[in-house]
Amino acid sequence: MFGVGESPIGIASSPTEEDYLLFTVKKTGKVTSQLHSAKIGKKIGIRGPFGNGWPMQEAEGKNIVIIGGGFAFTTLRSLIVFILNSDNRKKFQNITIIYGCRNPGEFCYKSELSEWEKMNDIGVYLTIDRAHPNWDKKVGFVPTITKEVAPSPQNSLAFVCGPPIMIKYTLPVLRELGFTDPQIYLSLERRMKCGIGKCGRCNIGNKFVCIDGPVFSQAELNTLLSDE
Repeated sequence: MFGVGESPIGIASSPTEEDYLLFTVKKTGKVTSQLHSAKIGKKIGIRGPFGNGWPMQEAEGKNIVIIGGGFAFTTLRSLIVFILNSDNRKKFQNITIIYGCRNPGEFCYKSELSEWEKMNDIGVYLTIDRAHPNWDKKVGFVPTITKEVAPSPQNSLAFVCGPPIMIKYTLPVLRELGFTDPQIYLSLERRMKCGIGKCGRCNIGNKFVCIDGPVFSQAELNTLLSDE
């Protein structure tokens, strides 16, 4: 927002949605508040996209486990729409989606979630942190529900994006289920600052999230963190 500042925001639309870019922005500070109050026709600036994306070629022929929490689900929405596209769906095996929020009102893309739940070739598991009136789906934190759903690690990749605390406690669950670190991919886009590898504020070891990420396998992160 000119004269206000900028924020790193993940792209929520899929490459298969060619006529527009979709962003989902939570109102949390000066920049996002200005975006929320902007009228149609307001000029804004966009830099990017920066870095890499989900390893879709490696994922072909595999079962895909998608785990997200809160507003971090935006880039996972892009991934899901891409996979479910009629030209792409046949390239992947079983799809499991585990998505958690604090309460029912915080879920993004409710109409799409409802449509995905009706599909026979994917499993969608929605959960909230604590019981809520009129909520008839799962209740519990994402790591607990992941353990309950127990997706198979056989010929599978897990794509995870969410708050750091969610990621911290989901990783041990995936390992307990049999996922190896090369099978687990994380998106760390919230660490981005300048986006072009100059400010040095998003580095992990000798890599920059904005240039070399934001998607890393857990195996790669293990190596980078051991070098710090």
